Amino acid sequence: MYIATINITQGIDGVTVTNMTKPQTGCLHDYQLTIEDMKTLETADAFVVNGAGMESFLDKAMQQKKNLRIIDASKGIELLQEDGEENPHVWLSVTAAIEQVKNITAQLQAADPKHADAYEANSKAYLEKLEALKQEMHATLDGVPHKDIVTFHEAFPYFAKEFGLNIISVIEREPGTEPTPTELEQTIAQVNALPVKVLFTEPQYSPSAAETIARETGAKIYTLDPVVTGEANESARDAYLTTMRENMRTLKTALQ
Repeated sequence: MYIATINITQGIDGVTVTNMTKPQTGCLHDYQLTIEDMKTLETADAFVVNGAGMESFLDKAMQQKKNLRIIDASKGIELLQEDGEENPHVWLSVTAAIEQVKNITAQLQAADPKHADAYEANSKAYLEKLEALKQEMHATLDGVPHKDIVTFHEAFPYFAKEFGLNIISVIEREPGTEPTPTELEQTIAQVNALPVKVLFTEPQYSPSAAETIARETGAKIYTLDPVVTGEANESARDAYLTTMRENMRTLKTALQ
């Protein structure tokens, strides 16, 4: 949520945004709080989270800091369910990312009414960019001839739902954990049945399992970025837009 928040707070006096989990973390499934993180929370006035269960590592810490205002970016957004659990990768739907920006804006305005107009103006400018991105991506991807894809892990269901794609398999059921021989065999069979044999890895994880599947099937490997790493500074302001457009171009090429 760092990218959205620095757009919403841009240029507002007295407002500083810190990316607590650092830009190299990747998805936060197994993140462990550090002493430095706890110090950051001690001095924070508000804590912007993705929500939807992504930051489950915070549960114990929040019991100790009940007065810290939590800004839940996924509040009110309909969540996808997988194996009885909610999928937290909400931001990979551009439509949902737009709702997250609106959520963050409204909750920051409530927390800091002095700067409500500035938050609103910044939010409006960023939302215009996101709406343009949404239109561009739909114009590019809605008509791709092939819709079945194999992704690296369960990061892309919201993306797939928005753009009419069908995730038939994932390479790693748990990110960072190599698939079992049985899982590999299943994925190889599913890829062999595809009219266009393509696999999608993520830059944050080793592609070794995908390379094994590619050797067995002749599939071509592409990269889709779930927008969870990058520089945590002002240059990151357009990182979501840039990365999602790159994902769009990758899919257009792969699914022809």
